[in-house]
Formats: sequence, structure tokens, C-alpha cells
Amino acid sequence: MLLTKDVTFEHSFSFQLDAIELHIQKGEIVSLIGPNGSGKSTVLRLISRLITPKSGEIILDGEMIRSMKSVEVAKKLAMLPQMQDHQLDLTVEELVEYGRYPHRGAYGKLTKEDEEIVHWAMEVTRLMPYKNRMLQSLSGGERQRAWIAMAVAQRPKILLLDEPTTFLDISHQLDVMELVKELNAQFGMTVVMVLHDINQAARYSDRLIVLKRGKVQYDGIPQCVLCQEMFQSIFEIDADIHEENGTPFFTPIRSRKEVYA
Repeated sequence: MLLTKDVTFEHSFSFQLDAIELHIQKGEIVSLIGPNGSGKSTVLRLISRLITPKSGEIILDGEMIRSMKSVEVAKKLAMLPQMQDHQLDLTVEELVEYGRYPHRGAYGKLTKEDEEIVHWAMEVTRLMPYKNRMLQSLSGGERQRAWIAMAVAQRPKILLLDEPTTFLDISHQLDVMELVKELNAQFGMTVVMVLHDINQAARYSDRLIVLKRGKVQYDGIPQCVLCQEMFQSIFEIDADIHEENGTPFFTPIRSRKEVYA
């Protein structure tokens, strides 16, 4: 459903993505993990056309994304960046309505179908009781759900999420992750997200892709990716890895940098 073929990108002399090859299947939840500065968010920005690769191709649903019209890309793919403007003078419902922009007709007005989809997006994200609330009045977790609702209102085939749980307390983190799982399970939405919490990534993802220094180092199911070798080579730590109900979890033991100090 989504392919990147030999994609390269150069931000500066000190950072570049090198020959990124990704194969995202329909209905998957895939998490990108890795150290800070490894290129995770840059990959999402390339896929969503926020930035342009130096070389290589990104193929969305069989078409080269660079040759697609922006409105057609927006109908198939929605991107939720890491930082959003929470000071916007909008109600929850007004924000979610922006998700229908790619589908609006010549006059830019919401149709009855658009209104129904906006209400559906608020219902699946459990935001109907908040639809008339201003964004500034919401908690961090509620605001994050509002932005996800806007993305969902696009009715995309693929949802891109850049660190959707950052700055949230553990309760709201779990709310957001359960919502992502529900959108995938009930509506078949393919999800590609960047996560810092590796245990959350293992719990909620079908596949993990590990990046370091702009290159894909590991790609596989969580049970295979979460291994001693990965933690030592990618994060430079020793870790205790155990499994619970088929899901691997890890506990960091010590930094390997201390070993070589």
C-alpha cells in the first residue's frame, strides 16, 4: 500500500537518510523507533510530502506520490505532526471539520455527508460531549484526540502519527494508543507512527522498524526486533527482555557506554 524505494534525503552535512526502503502493507500498524536524530520524523514528513526526497520514489496505493495532486494525497493519507497549535480559537467540532477540506466541492461548503462524517469522527474518538468546547479548555489528552479526530475525518487509508503520546500522562497515553488500535481494528486504517516508548510500540504494533543514523537497521515483528543485540547496537544499553501474553517487554539494566568508559 505504501512503498519507499531507495529514498535519500540530506538535511545538512551531519544528517542524511540513506536508501530508505519501506514496505507498508494494508491494515498494518507499524512503529518507527530509534535514538533521537535517527530520522524517524523525517521519514514521516517525506511520506506526507511535507519535504521532498533528494532521490528515490515514494509510492502510495500504486501511484508515485510526487505526481499526485495534493488533494488526492490528502484523501488517502493524513499526517498528524508532533506539535500542533493548541491556542487556535476553535471549538472541537470546528477543528474536526477541517478534516473534510480535501473532499469539499467547488464552493467549499460542508455537505450533509461531510457533517455526518464529522460527527462520526467525533463519536469514534469519544469527543461528542466536547464538540462545543474550545480547544484551549481541553486537557492534553482530549486535545490530542481532537487532532486525531480531524485526521480521521479525512477518511484516509493511511494515518501517520508523529509521537502521538508525547507530553501526555500515562493514562492519556493509553487512551490514545487504544484509540489508534480501535481505528485500525474497526475501520481497517493503516497506521504508521513514531514512538519513543519502545514497550508501547511493541504492545500496539504489528511491526517495528528501527532507524539509526538515517538507516533502517531492523524491520520485523516485535518478538524478533526486541533482542539484546538490537538494544546494544542501537541504544547502547543492556536490557532484560521478557514476554507477557505474547508481547515482549524490556527493562533497561545499564548503559554500555559505561562499559567502554
